[in-house]
Amino acid sequence: MTTITSFEKKVFNYLNDLRESGATNMFGAGAYIVERFDIDKREASRMLSLWMENFNNDGYDHLTVID
Repeated sequence: MTTITSFEKKVFNYLNDLRESGATNMFGAGAYIVERFDIDKREASRMLSLWMENFNNDGYDHLTVID
């Protein structure tokens, strides 16, 4: 089972909304994460990769949120 933090879940939800908006190709979404969450590019890239690996239109109930 995959675990994520509550912050990562917040980013995942943001990325789902961004995807639905059509504002960007999701491969370019790292810059949006950097701007929205004020994190560095490397961390944004890591989160985007994690989101892509776990993408689910129905939510993230299959993930365990830890903190």
